[in-house]
Amino acid sequence: MTETYVDPRGVTVVIPCRDEADALPEVLAAIPAGYYALVVDNGSTDATAAVARERGATVVREDRPGYGAAVQAGITAACTELIAVLDGDGSMDPAELPGLVELVRDGADLAVGRRRPTRAGVWPWHARLGNLLIARRLRRKYGLPVHDIAAMRVARRTTVLSLGPLHLRSGYPLELLVGAADAGWRVVERDISYRPRAGGRSKVSGSWLGTLCATMDFLAVLR
Repeated sequence: MTETYVDPRGVTVVIPCRDEADALPEVLAAIPAGYYALVVDNGSTDATAAVARERGATVVREDRPGYGAAVQAGITAACTELIAVLDGDGSMDPAELPGLVELVRDGADLAVGRRRPTRAGVWPWHARLGNLLIARRLRRKYGLPVHDIAAMRVARRTTVLSLGPLHLRSGYPLELLVGAADAGWRVVERDISYRPRAGGRSKVSGSWLGTLCATMDFLAVLR
């Protein structure tokens, strides 16, 4: 079997997934031309891995449960200089990634997306309120110019790996930002659209329990 050549100067899009078979086709179809899709299957019980492979994505399996574990597995497996990360639920548009990539190529160490809902009801009020409070703490305590928790982000692979292992669950994006602040990175934020999921239900904002668990992870990082 002939392996696909991956240009190390390119961009790998790491997509952590658990049971996102319904949403993945739309997400993968929107990956910009020339970018490499790498789906991390984090214990799915549906056809997530099969759907990803059928649509040309590289699939990595991560048996340790948790968003952070999945993201770190994807970054470790990637072969390109630049890494982009976004969810596999279709709520963020992969077509907006090049804007963040250019910010990194122009000198930013980490480019992050600030979610802007495309319509009412997309972002449940309890999840949005928690995000606002956490982002305010990031600005005041760590001096980071952010208004969101970096759900979509782009950085150089070696730069991210230099921080070492980070939080294995929902606290990963926050620990990345805190680590960036401690390391003196230049962090740049850019607006991105935030849309309804393309399928399935959110593991975090889709329920009070999910939001509570995520909040506990966030507080463990920010204490």
